[in-house]
Amino acid sequence: MARPARGQVVVLARARGRVYALRFRAYGHRQYLTLGTAEEGWTHAKAQTELENVLADVRRGIWRPPQPEPAPAPEKDPTFHEFASKWYAAKQAEIRPSTARSYRNDLTHHLLPFFRDHLLTQITVAEVDRYRGLKVRERRLKARTINMHLALLAQILEVAVEYGHIERNPASGRRRRLKAPRPRPVHLDTAEHLASLLRAASDLDGRASHTSGRRAAIAVLMFAGLRAHEVGALLWRDVDLANGRLYVGMAKTNAGTREVDLLPLLREELTEHKAACTMTAPDDHVFVTSGGKPRDRHNLRQRVVAPIVKRADKLLAERDALPLPTGISPHKLRHTFASLLVALGNDPASVMAQLGHTDPAFTLRVYTHVMRRDPGERERLRALVEGRDWSAHRVRPPTGGAGPPFGSTSDSREAMTSS
Repeated sequence: MARPARGQVVVLARARGRVYALRFRAYGHRQYLTLGTAEEGWTHAKAQTELENVLADVRRGIWRPPQPEPAPAPEKDPTFHEFASKWYAAKQAEIRPSTARSYRNDLTHHLLPFFRDHLLTQITVAEVDRYRGLKVRERRLKARTINMHLALLAQILEVAVEYGHIERNPASGRRRRLKAPRPRPVHLDTAEHLASLLRAASDLDGRASHTSGRRAAIAVLMFAGLRAHEVGALLWRDVDLANGRLYVGMAKTNAGTREVDLLPLLREELTEHKAACTMTAPDDHVFVTSGGKPRDRHNLRQRVVAPIVKRADKLLAERDALPLPTGISPHKLRHTFASLLVALGNDPASVMAQLGHTDPAFTLRVYTHVMRRDPGERERLRALVEGRDWSAHRVRPPTGGAGPPFGSTSDSREAMTSS
């Protein structure tokens, strides 16, 4: 017996704005139906109504999937410049503006100067290797950057294969890539480091002439694992404080659309942030600049994370405590969230769901870093995220004569970061 028709509304972030779609089951199979953009008049309520109509048609047996448009007839061996320009024009509407700018830069300054006049059939494996060798000899780009150019080239040529211009993709495969050293893992591995960032954010919020929300923003990055653009796109309708859930709808992939369980400390931080905000309607952004605009990923990195890290290092230095690891960014705080979940005893499948991944092995391989392994660290981390005095679980004082840790009972209520 076929499963009953059921589904959900999906909201995606694209260069053209919010895109509404439906995900549902029909006739025993999963279906995905794109509706349109907010600019075209689609809202969550309108999409929900359309979902109900579609499911009703499915139950009556009259719904049919939309038929795809026929593929255009392949042109006669275009040049790479011609084909890549058309590919970029079509792709630009599907990706985020920052990704579009990156693609345009790589095409304009690297791929097109070399492959511009090549017919697609003239781009062979040998030519791809020649391009790679040229970039290596120039000694201006890192191996990882050159590999990104090759990945973009392979992405374009894969479409050329699908259109019938060439028989195989000469830029695909690991042999075309350079060996690039893996970046050093950067994550916060102690409750004291996490607490120092919260304390630093409180200091900066106290100096601001408006409700800057830096502390709540850094808490979402550390304790919810959102990507920077997901934090910027977060609306108050996405924050369910009553039930302790946070809905991520502006994800870059379908798998990234998810619900994140609010840790007690984060729930309290968001509650206090909402109480201090003047604009808390369902469609108002949770984090905005002094001008009232949503914080984007660049603003989060430069105006939130960077000054908080600088202030936290100063606070740690004043206490003669270990400084924060170098290279902290919004995405590295996402790594920290994954490691924190593992340290608290969450299984790989749960970590995968909270991060919005589909492969638990990938989640463990990329995001799981071992927290500091002294006997009390896991209990200190648990106490921190539960809003308790984590210093009570301290095993021994740090070397160097450091004072009491952030959030300990010796701090004033205003300075406490664990309450």
